[in-house]
Amino acid sequence: MCGCRTSVPSTKQYSVSQPAPASTKQGSPAAAGMPKGTSVPIAKQLASIKALRKGSDLEKAFATAALVYNNYADPEGKLSKAETKSLLQSHFWHFIQGQENKPKYQEIISSLDEDSENKINFEDFMILLVSLTLMSDLLQEIKNVKTTK
Repeated sequence: MCGCRTSVPSTKQYSVSQPAPASTKQGSPAAAGMPKGTSVPIAKQLASIKALRKGSDLEKAFATAALVYNNYADPEGKLSKAETKSLLQSHFWHFIQGQENKPKYQEIISSLDEDSENKINFEDFMILLVSLTLMSDLLQEIKNVKTTK
């Protein structure tokens, strides 16, 4: 897909097809794509992790991704492909926006639409996030951010 490789041979790459409708991007947690029963905001969950109080921004970013994943995951710690799509549409929209016509993106989308019985573990989810980020037009904008005065 993006040239990313992992040491785990069974890793698959996934994506989403369409952005979340505008009505699901605001409002209550359930309307924003949050799983039912989740009432503690991610920021508050992150703040409750003592080891990260002095953590770096990168550590907090990965912890945030893990918390979002865990809030959606089933009791076995996995996501269905439909849940993965919903999560990405509501929490990763700015990275997937504008990718719909790219062949690699379409290939990834079709893998989420096929064989919906397979579930995605955290490792596959993180590879998915990295793959989508590398394909994203937003990445170039991030690279161009001025880091000095």
